[in-house]
Amino acid sequence: MEIRRFYATKRFKVFAITIGILVIIRLLLPYIVLHYANKNLAAMSGYYGHISDIDLSLYRGAYQIKEIFLNKVDDKSQQQTEFFKAQKVDLAIQWKPLFKRRIVGQLVFEKPTLIFTKNKIELEDVQRDSSDFRKILKDFMPLQVNLFEIRQGSIHYVDPYVSPKVYISLEDTYVLAQNLTNAEEKDNDLPATVSARAKAYEGSMVLNMKLDPLAYDATFDLNAEIKNSNLVLLNDFFKAYGRFDVSQGNLGLYTEFAANEGKFKGYVKPIIKDLEILGREDKKDSFFQKLWEGIADGVGDVLENPKKEQVATKLAMEGSFEKPRIRTLDAVFELLRNAFIRALVPSVDHQITLKSLQEVTKEDNRTILQRILNKPPKEKKKK
Repeated sequence: MEIRRFYATKRFKVFAITIGILVIIRLLLPYIVLHYANKNLAAMSGYYGHISDIDLSLYRGAYQIKEIFLNKVDDKSQQQTEFFKAQKVDLAIQWKPLFKRRIVGQLVFEKPTLIFTKNKIELEDVQRDSSDFRKILKDFMPLQVNLFEIRQGSIHYVDPYVSPKVYISLEDTYVLAQNLTNAEEKDNDLPATVSARAKAYEGSMVLNMKLDPLAYDATFDLNAEIKNSNLVLLNDFFKAYGRFDVSQGNLGLYTEFAANEGKFKGYVKPIIKDLEILGREDKKDSFFQKLWEGIADGVGDVLENPKKEQVATKLAMEGSFEKPRIRTLDAVFELLRNAFIRALVPSVDHQITLKSLQEVTKEDNRTILQRILNKPPKEKKKK
């Protein structure tokens, strides 16, 4: 009897010690992970980052990074420029693919902010440093990311070197990227999807894309549109770069692109409605400022379609990423056609797909008038 009590007491002590050790590990683990993460962020070449806190959710295989930021550090002055920050980042195992014996992760950003600053941190810098970012992400998330989500994000471009200073942004951004590792094992050429939306100066932005993230070359089919953006709210941009301001006008922007095997094809179609450059608020401007804005306003009136009250064009691009071809002359013809012949439709044209990449663009031998009128060339009479 005493031997049984002895072994029962021993087993209870072992169990209690094991539970105690697990509790201690659970309490210390967030601090260990936090120290490791901050050490990696501080050691990142050309950047400095910090995390305020980390919470673990072992029951769902996840942890949350709270109040993270990453700044660009100038090599000479050591001055820091804001680049990225987020209120919370949730890193977790994605449970649905587990039923298909695929262990992948999901990454969710709450209120992230991305800031590009001219001459400090630009898109080219991010592309060049992408390998470092991937290394940091791999340290934080050892699993392959299959789902990526952004909630209430914002993207900014800042140019502090002009007058007035330029601040452009997309607010209330939502992005959802799914099946990035083809964990659902779809057989089509573009198994992953990305959808995004954002607010753009009282207007809206919507983007939809299908892609193959596992392909060696960029492989995707994308369409996007911006509707009803108030150009008056972009006057700092126009004053800084164009030396004029807008008293009225709305912008729509429509685009499609597809890429495969190093080649791409697409277009950008901007449409400006109800444009007014010279307004009552410009009475106090200098003579030369009024003259410049009057010329710009006059050009806008000439190129405006009188029925639709819009200035529009369509800029086509194609070729390889190393040698892109921008069809500028065609954009001029589209501008004239919209003004004098037929207004461009304010929507995505649904012309660009992966299949369209195989179509060879033939050389356009039509006359200028035929191209503006969008008429085929006259056939030569047989003798």
